[in-house]
Amino acid sequence: MLFECEDKAIEQAVRDSRDQAAALLPSLEGRDFRGRWRVMAATGLLRADEGSAARKLAMAEGLGWAGLDAGLCYAMTSQLFGMQMPMRPWLSEGQRRRLAGLESGETLLCHALTEAHGGSDPMSMETVAERQPDGSYRLSGEKRFITAAPAADQGLVFVRTGKGRSPFDLSAALVDLAAPGVSRSAPLAKTALPGVPMGVLSFDGVRLSEDDLLGGEGAGFSVLTATTTWERALLMGYALGPMRRMLEQTVEWGRARQHFGRAMGASHLVAGHVADMSLALYRSRQMLYGMARRIDAGAPIRQLSGEAAMVKISVSEDFTRLSQLAAQLGGVRSYIEDSGRAVDLISPLAAMTYAGVNDLLRISVARQAGLPVEN
Repeated sequence: MLFECEDKAIEQAVRDSRDQAAALLPSLEGRDFRGRWRVMAATGLLRADEGSAARKLAMAEGLGWAGLDAGLCYAMTSQLFGMQMPMRPWLSEGQRRRLAGLESGETLLCHALTEAHGGSDPMSMETVAERQPDGSYRLSGEKRFITAAPAADQGLVFVRTGKGRSPFDLSAALVDLAAPGVSRSAPLAKTALPGVPMGVLSFDGVRLSEDDLLGGEGAGFSVLTATTTWERALLMGYALGPMRRMLEQTVEWGRARQHFGRAMGASHLVAGHVADMSLALYRSRQMLYGMARRIDAGAPIRQLSGEAAMVKISVSEDFTRLSQLAAQLGGVRSYIEDSGRAVDLISPLAAMTYAGVNDLLRISVARQAGLPVEN
């Protein structure tokens, strides 16, 4: 069996998480997104201060392996690795109290960076927090395509507090999304990861205090670097469970399906495809857990940005390729919703866009390799 020689403690954590999630899945029926979120928070995944990054990654893998909706698993992994864990050094005591409900699932946080003109060039953002004579700020602007925005309680909102293109012209604010002047759209109708809502956040003169800024005015680019590096390093951990599940189902199908008087899996061509699926999963696990162990060992997160980008590129593309092979080997049943073998091909493709478009990340990797190439 694959992974039997892996780190036994990690593999046991994956299996324990899978079994715990499987027991909770029936209770998700009939609940809305927030209801499902609270149920799955009971697994302990969102308790950011309990356990290493590698163990949290194992828990995320187990949730997906159990069959948890990919959108919900993605959203929980994104909040944990893209916000909760990287934000810890920046939070004041007051901000920690505001976010105390994150671990139980009672509070939901969203990461608000992207605007109408894109999210890959943060220095071009137009959302502004203008300093007022009394020392407060007036927040105006709009953030688009924000995961969980229609349901979130708090927003980590990246804003412009200076007029130039210096990194110190950006700040990061913790915004109460129930505050006067904040409005949000209805959930966008999307084809990828439909299990988590996405929407627009609009700010019309929202009052912020200095205490709402993470790290003070001008720290936004540093906060953003930390959140995006963490996210690129470990977010794709949510895909390991679905990848493992698809591989298992494909092997089972290859053994049971009869073609021309023999098992479909006896075909060398089919065997080669299954081997390619196994390689994709193995490679992805090695990269993700390797990155988690480096973070746990104390590697400065800023020094991991190039490697994190490579992990995100590689795992997202392996996820896409593995899904394509699973659909190909499943035949027409891969496209029938209630066949028991349906394969979601769109959500893996979306992984090449969120947390940094892969083609743009490749430019960053090439630049760090020594090429004189700009974005």
